[in-house]
Amino acid sequence: MDLLIKSLIGFGVGTLIGMTGVGGGVLLLPILIFGLGVPPLRAVGSDALFNFLTKIGASAVHLRKGTVRRKVVLALAAGSAPGSYLGVSFLIHLRNVYGNGVNHFITVAVGFLLICIPTFLFFQKKIEDRAAGAAVRPPTTKSFLGMSVIGLVAGFLVGITSVGSGSIVMMMLLLFYSFQPKVMVGTDIVHALILTGVTSLLHFRMHNVDVHLVGALLIGSVPGGLLGSYLSTRVPVPWLRRILCAVLLATGARMLMA
Repeated sequence: MDLLIKSLIGFGVGTLIGMTGVGGGVLLLPILIFGLGVPPLRAVGSDALFNFLTKIGASAVHLRKGTVRRKVVLALAAGSAPGSYLGVSFLIHLRNVYGNGVNHFITVAVGFLLICIPTFLFFQKKIEDRAAGAAVRPPTTKSFLGMSVIGLVAGFLVGITSVGSGSIVMMMLLLFYSFQPKVMVGTDIVHALILTGVTSLLHFRMHNVDVHLVGALLIGSVPGGLLGSYLSTRVPVPWLRRILCAVLLATGARMLMA
């Protein structure tokens, strides 16, 4: 029964990801913490591994299609990998000093991101339209340094929450740089694969990953993702996306008040 419940949760999350494109971390983590009662620190590590495994297929597709700026990925990863290490190390420090108090810190941090990220998603289309109208500029050494800083910030946040490996980086790239939409998406997904891979490995070494939980979630999420992709052309996705963002905002507010 426990396996069935977790698989059904994975199926639901996978379906919503396939239909709306909203990231798995922002959807799954609150369910793990509030729905399944997983301790926040373990939920973060498990969520990071889940996100890594679910991004492998999409990353392979984008690499094969040539919609990935490899130099941009490397620039982002140059900042996000050490950023993730700093984030995970910070959590371990908090656990050593405050014990279970680290779980309250994670809950507040996740609540903050659950307010910021859905707010960005509400305005994503307008930002994308503005970026599409901007002139495409070839990356410079200065811009690559800026991307590494973006990666550093995103890596730290993902290290402590597992949330935002794609959405935070996408938001920053849309605000400061202009690429073709399909290149933006492909580059973002491949970088998120690297970032979640590093983060999940760091958490795994700290025994913050429930492998059996991740396996059960994946059993449901794979067919869920396929179903969601099929339904995405048959349901009013913009309205569903808005409703989902509103629910995430309410969840974030609740976590901040917990």
